[in-house]
Amino acid sequence: MKILLVDDEPSARDRLRGLLAEIDPATEIVGEAGDGGEALRLIAKAAPDLVFLDILMPRLDGIATAREISKLAEPPAVVFATAHDDYAVDAFELSAIDYLLKPVRKQRLEAALSKAKRFTGEAWSKLAEALPPERRPARRHLCVYRHGELRLVPLAAVAYFRADNKYTTVRFDEGEALLDDSLVSLEREFGESFIRIHRNALVAVDRVEGLHKLPEGGMGMRLVGVAELLEVSRRHLPGVRERFRQIGGLVP
Repeated sequence: MKILLVDDEPSARDRLRGLLAEIDPATEIVGEAGDGGEALRLIAKAAPDLVFLDILMPRLDGIATAREISKLAEPPAVVFATAHDDYAVDAFELSAIDYLLKPVRKQRLEAALSKAKRFTGEAWSKLAEALPPERRPARRHLCVYRHGELRLVPLAAVAYFRADNKYTTVRFDEGEALLDDSLVSLEREFGESFIRIHRNALVAVDRVEGLHKLPEGGMGMRLVGVAELLEVSRRHLPGVRERFRQIGGLVP
């Protein structure tokens, strides 16, 4: 079995590597990663059968990483690791996804190895449904692919999301990329930092410069770092104005 170890603590990876060697000396550790972005790149390169995935990591945490893993055509099995025994343990059990509590015990690790199954999209959906919203780590980065390479885009660098047919475009400081997230799910997740201005657009609140009349009629919104004016629909205009009144903005 080819295994990838993902944890931002080297000592935790060392412990797992040692226990795995005791259980089965033939186990092949194909790589180690300290964060989710590095893990996704190694998965694409090494094609492991199983990933031991820490939950609380910088940049891209374990939950967000697992979400990306589940989208792969042939995803590896995933076993979560957490130092917090109350961290959504019920959710992992309900979704039939295995987990380990730190410090990892040899007997429990053996059980996880025997139970390992591929991490399917269905498994992710069950986990997402079972995780209470308040217990889900908030994403601070988005995974995008540009020119065939994985990029982690900080949420703070995003100007807007725009839906177009079956895809969602994210506009950020360095360009654009496609996401498979719907605007509805993005609004639900990032509603405190973004505001809906049109049925097809969410904009970052802290990027808003103001409202301007469009030549063809109606209102457009200007964002910092974006040349184009984004249309504000008549339906959403009252809500936009009210939102900025509440936060003390100067939107007319």
